[in-house]
Amino acid sequence: MNSSHDDPQWVGMDLHRRRSVLVRMAPDGAPLGNPVRFSNDPVRLKREIAKAGPGAKVVLEATLGWYWAADALAEAGAEVHLAHPLGVKAFSYRRVKNDERDAQDLADLLRLGRLPEAWLAPPETRELREMVRGRHKLVSQRTSCRNQIHGVLGKLGIAVPMSDLFGAGGTEFLDKLPVPDGYGARLRALNSVMSELKKQIAGLDKQIAHRLRDDAGYRAIQRIDGVGPVLAAVFVAELGDVTRFPGPKHVCSWAGITPRHHESDLKVTRGHITKQGSKLVRWAVVEAVQRVPAGTWIRAHKDRIEARRGTEARNIATVAAARKLLTLVYYGLRDGEVRCLTRTDTR
Repeated sequence: MNSSHDDPQWVGMDLHRRRSVLVRMAPDGAPLGNPVRFSNDPVRLKREIAKAGPGAKVVLEATLGWYWAADALAEAGAEVHLAHPLGVKAFSYRRVKNDERDAQDLADLLRLGRLPEAWLAPPETRELREMVRGRHKLVSQRTSCRNQIHGVLGKLGIAVPMSDLFGAGGTEFLDKLPVPDGYGARLRALNSVMSELKKQIAGLDKQIAHRLRDDAGYRAIQRIDGVGPVLAAVFVAELGDVTRFPGPKHVCSWAGITPRHHESDLKVTRGHITKQGSKLVRWAVVEAVQRVPAGTWIRAHKDRIEARRGTEARNIATVAAARKLLTLVYYGLRDGEVRCLTRTDTR
């Protein structure tokens, strides 16, 4: 295969926390120059990618810290592609593995049209994700503090007389507890951390609500039973532009709530759900199903499966209902409304 100097070059980038490697190749796969290793810096990256000429096709893996690199490459005029880590792992069959070969393999996969690509989220979606994911992390830390407080009380053999230890009554109960100094110091520290976490979570809630105030999909999916502002924000941020999915089945597969499928000759095996995808979306959709009240069709669907297969299939029923709910979320985000929930006021 002959290549012209005007043809765009193919570039693989092996990105690490502090240093990266660039490998350039011609359209026929011939290497161009030596692999370049450099300390991570947007200015240096732009300078190196300029050597590949205009319209270079660059691929990097969606690993920790890819945002800055993708933005720098786009600003330099490159055509940026994002490799899915799980898909690329399937091609890691080499005996010798190093950064140069990893970058070369990425460029080859893109050049040959075999690259398993991940969605390159635009900067505004990434910024929203940062807030939503950050809020989720803060809530997890608050839950950890609560669990530690219950653990301290358990060590002291103190029974909690109320259902909510962290309500108004619970706070007063903790303040008046006669506990040894060491335990009291830890309880006070945990309460102080929780107080600050509560403040920060509330601040993020306001920022997220302000960011999504004009988003029709965000408002529409809150009409779905079990979906409130917090879970709706998770769906909007993580799914991003839902038109990138051909349909709701693809969204469910992307979220990892569809069964594994193995087929060989005439034998077909379907196993547990894949759990490959956004953990946050899986958590959000299951959380929404748990909140769905009785009398709704999603709850009825879940109850029918439990009645047919027994209480030991409760998790199976929950995941089946989650797929139904995520389907509604897909249409709500795509259309700005969930038509099956639209009611005509006949009064």
